[in-house]
Amino acid sequence: MTQVGLGGEGVLRTHGRTPEALAVISEAADQGIAYFDSARAYAGSEGYYGTYWSSHQDSRAKIFQTSKSASRDRNGAMTDLVHSLTTLGIEYLDLWQIHDLRTHEDLERIESPGGALEAFIEARDTGLVKAIGVTGHHDPEILLHAVANWPVDSVLMPVNPLEAVPGGFLDAVLAAAEDASAAVIGMKILGASHYVSKEAGITAKMLIRYALSKNINVAIVGCSNPEEADALARVGRDFAPMSPEEQKELEDIFQPHARELAFYRGVMR
Repeated sequence: MTQVGLGGEGVLRTHGRTPEALAVISEAADQGIAYFDSARAYAGSEGYYGTYWSSHQDSRAKIFQTSKSASRDRNGAMTDLVHSLTTLGIEYLDLWQIHDLRTHEDLERIESPGGALEAFIEARDTGLVKAIGVTGHHDPEILLHAVANWPVDSVLMPVNPLEAVPGGFLDAVLAAAEDASAAVIGMKILGASHYVSKEAGITAKMLIRYALSKNINVAIVGCSNPEEADALARVGRDFAPMSPEEQKELEDIFQPHARELAFYRGVMR
């Protein structure tokens, strides 16, 4: 797996923009990116990938294709998996993720008898998926429960300088993932490009370097055009870790407004 991956946002989370989406996927693949993010909830994303992989079947062994299901019950999750595999045009997912954990109710529904966790474990046991994971960006305590108590192989969570202020993801969840030997995938790295600022001298490269300097396995970023996919790949290839001092400088820039800029968390106390 490459250090950077193509996120499911950007042009991929659209409908009716097949040529543009295929251009981004093609550029990412040509530049050596192997991790491709998607979800049932991401508009036409799976269909775009399915169109691309149908004419690049020889690339299957080189790619790490993921998707997600937000269904909380077993039957709904299995229906989602069949739909994802059919739409993507592949026989298995490299990683299937329980999507967007937010509340204690989510946890209870998923881990109860007949819950989605049963489908995920069954899919892994039968080879329909190679690994299973969880994702969340709303409440680190909710994600922490899943990582610490469920037999998951990975966790997808926010990794950016803002998270140094409220805490939770970059300390507790990251430590729990390490204890569980679960891979960590970073998201919300650019905050949909809202964290990039010419005035403050903050570039996309800096933010990706920051994420990769944490104890994570891969950082994913959504791209809107082939140029962005090329730039993402270059950061991954040329990655040099940020020193703790550099990380602190970046965190300090965001510190005064971190709680409001961490929009993906919802309202924070």
